[in-house]
Amino acid sequence: MGLEEEIENLREEIAETPYNKSTESHIGRLKAKLAEKKEKLENQSSAGGGEGYHVEKHGDATVAFVGFPSVGKSTLLNSLTAAESETGDYEFTTLDVNPGMLQYNGANIQLLDVPGLIEGAAQGRGGGQEVLSVVRAADLVVFVLSVFEIDQYERLRKELYENKIRLDQEPPSVKIAKKGKGGIRVTSSVDLDLSEDVVKEVLREYGYVNADVTIREQLDVDRLVDGVMDNREYIPSIVTVNKVDLIEPDYVETVNEDLHDHGIDPEEAIFISAEEERGLDSLKETIWQELGLMRIYMDKPGRGVDKEEPLVLERGSTVGDAARKIGGNMDERFRFARVSGPSAKHDEQQVGKEHELADEDVLRLVVRK
Repeated sequence: MGLEEEIENLREEIAETPYNKSTESHIGRLKAKLAEKKEKLENQSSAGGGEGYHVEKHGDATVAFVGFPSVGKSTLLNSLTAAESETGDYEFTTLDVNPGMLQYNGANIQLLDVPGLIEGAAQGRGGGQEVLSVVRAADLVVFVLSVFEIDQYERLRKELYENKIRLDQEPPSVKIAKKGKGGIRVTSSVDLDLSEDVVKEVLREYGYVNADVTIREQLDVDRLVDGVMDNREYIPSIVTVNKVDLIEPDYVETVNEDLHDHGIDPEEAIFISAEEERGLDSLKETIWQELGLMRIYMDKPGRGVDKEEPLVLERGSTVGDAARKIGGNMDERFRFARVSGPSAKHDEQQVGKEHELADEDVLRLVVRK
């Protein structure tokens, strides 16, 4: 029996097994086996050839446009950047991963128009695994949906989930420490719905015999498996609805209902027309916010404050992070810094490396010669 058949049999057994307290250990073991078999199949596919896609990351962050063919990803990329991607008024698939650079708030944000996904991509259809591997490396996923096909959203999310991409989630708070003896010991800081037997069954399926397991959140079997495997990518996402120029005003209510039906808040979706370049300012600002970036204006000796080319950092970054990104031995030569702006108690506040910066702070580094 081949791996694909084993995987299908496991899926069928899970679907046919009623979930209750008496079966949850069995289901947990099946789900662990399923994840293991899928991982093995993926590794075999990767080793079996295929050029795949490799896009070198540039800029301050990377955003992947995800959608089925012909939803307007290429037109959107061209509208936001200087990139030129092959498009047409027919069913098409972008031939390669097409990168472009969006310049916004002083940041260089790499946009990737990946080839249109088709159902079954996670299982390798249409070169889907290679495409999905590019998405896994992104800092943000932007779903590009046609205003007439909102139902594509759930199918896209499923394909990403099947390829170990977890959207809008934090990694499970599961810590496993192997030990020499004593079996598997489970410690939890919450009153787990899962029984200890389920946790132990899942761990044994992955070869753990003696281990201390610490769980700090309420989780189900799927998140437990994610925590044990520890090879998922956790990426934020936003939804943009394209081709709004093609609908009549009275169709908007239908679109909003479709969004609600698929778990999307219409207030949070960005409505655009890539063709007519409508709604793009809102999309740019949402991308900026979701990436969690901030601008730091450097006060350069003899040149003053540079507001044209800010230092772009992740929110929550410190003065030390800024010094390391600037390079040139700034980190080693650091003496102290002076900060003015939102994070400072007063202008020119003297701070150390641990000081947390805020968007649009002005920073001057004082270093040893």
